[in-house]
Amino acid sequence: MPTCPRCQSDKVIRNGTIHNGKPKWACKECRRQFVENPAKPRISEDTKGQIDKLLLERLSLAGIVRVTGVSARWLQDYVNRKYAQTPRQAEVPAQKNDA
Repeated sequence: MPTCPRCQSDKVIRNGTIHNGKPKWACKECRRQFVENPAKPRISEDTKGQIDKLLLERLSLAGIVRVTGVSARWLQDYVNRKYAQTPRQAEVPAQKNDA
């Protein structure tokens, strides 16, 4: 029986199958659902750092997908999460009068 990739608990139960028939599992501790040995690996922190740099260079999302090999859907979700974390108001420090 697999262990949960998030909390490493061994309290997992089988929770159906995905589209190709692989079993899906659910953790009873943290409630995460996962597939054992997924076909696509997780996106590494190095790749995320490269994506951040490419976004600062104002490269198109399609260009970033071609360069990094991530899916367009994952990239759009990643950009949306980044945007949601960005503060909406800028703090402007008060100016000193040197008169």
